Amino acid sequence: MTLSLKNPALLREAALVGSRWIDADGAGIAVTNPATGDVIGHVPDLGADETQEAISAAEVAQKDWAKKTAKQRADVLRCWFDLMMANQEDLAQILTAEQGKPLAEARGEIGYGASFLEWFAEEARRAYGDVTPTNTPDKRIVCIKQPVGVTAAITPWNFPNAMITRKAAPAFAAGCAMVLKPSELTPFSAIAMGVLAEEAGLPAGLFSIVTGDAATIGGVMTASPVVRKITFTGSTRVGAMLYEQSAKTIKKLGLELGGNAPFIVFDDADLDAAVDGAILSKFRNNGQTCVCANRIYVQAGVYEAFAEKLAEKVSGLKVGNGAEDGTVFGPLINDAAVKKVSGHIQDATSKGAQVVLGGNAHEMGGTFYQPTILTGVTSDMAVATEETFGPVAPLFKFTEEAEAIEAANATEFGLASYFYSRDIARAWRVSEALDYGMVGVNTGHVSTTEAPFGGVKSSGLGREGGRQGLDDFMETKYICMGGID
Repeated sequence: MTLSLKNPALLREAALVGSRWIDADGAGIAVTNPATGDVIGHVPDLGADETQEAISAAEVAQKDWAKKTAKQRADVLRCWFDLMMANQEDLAQILTAEQGKPLAEARGEIGYGASFLEWFAEEARRAYGDVTPTNTPDKRIVCIKQPVGVTAAITPWNFPNAMITRKAAPAFAAGCAMVLKPSELTPFSAIAMGVLAEEAGLPAGLFSIVTGDAATIGGVMTASPVVRKITFTGSTRVGAMLYEQSAKTIKKLGLELGGNAPFIVFDDADLDAAVDGAILSKFRNNGQTCVCANRIYVQAGVYEAFAEKLAEKVSGLKVGNGAEDGTVFGPLINDAAVKKVSGHIQDATSKGAQVVLGGNAHEMGGTFYQPTILTGVTSDMAVATEETFGPVAPLFKFTEEAEAIEAANATEFGLASYFYSRDIARAWRVSEALDYGMVGVNTGHVSTTEAPFGGVKSSGLGREGGRQGLDDFMETKYICMGGID
């Protein structure tokens, strides 16, 4: 498969290990377009030796990088941001080709991803320490911030650009190095970022991109005493494994894991706005996001009207190849995703749910699936407890506010949550009652560079973005200065 890129150098069939590029030479791991099944290209199938080489190079490069001033590091990040925006269209084409999302969404992701480079270039100069009033006259208490050191990142396929910059930007701003293991399904977005990072002036060895078997590469990362922090976005199951494996070397961990987001519509909501918010939250990236609405709770008084409005609006949205104009729903990432979506729908309908819209694989074949809306959904169905990660909107009916909050919180997950209401007292009450790291009030979109992204319970540890994102890549050092007369 050939892409028409203005900058063909961005689509490189190679991995970056330390200061050297290792070519795939037409072998290794084949990367396919989920919309067509065509092979885009190959990346090397690397393993433990290359991962260790990358870690060793990072250890050397990080020491010099940490010695640079915050402004010097910021200048490189700013240049990287400028290069991303200058190559936005090419990066979006690569992303759509390997991931499947519509080009409009891909362009948006590139802009979102680049914004982390811009933000943390600015935050690099605000890594403030503290001077605390002393306990005795002859001492001074000072706290300074220093980089964690060498970090390792494992990123997912659903946002193959932005999930890299959300981790790499604060790491480099803080003075750290990073070894990245991107998803084998979408490695070319990561590799393109590596090409631009070199062009921006990121020192050799500071940023490696290792493609290959996740278990092997991850095992080296977790076992290495040189790697002082691991940052991971993916399933709770894998996150727990990394947590366990990292225990022996006592690493810092940043884990952005699974979600089961509730989306609550109260009867005092602006119904049209709630429908638009539900479409944005539920169906962005074809429902393949960790923060998408997985359970939609609608108060009894507006349940039928909401279901009707939602079905009417979704039915007019185009399913197709993400490279085609007007496409809203691209393909699912692979056959396993189709199987899970089908399984959730079959489980729900077997227990009494009704299909209002969709419900089947799309006539286009492959991994395309009809956007689906279910009514009459109850808590004993799989869609209530499992993350669907697909275009299925299950509508649960509730009567009282307390009932909705109890149902929303009845999960091990706690990443994102949403609700619509025009009652200001209810807005505060429900926001504080929802047991989630993020709450969207009268909006279906909460992700932004300026705010801390993260969850509670089984949805993870730490925060990405906002001023808090820099702290996750830094250590606080206390200096006690005595002998002051």
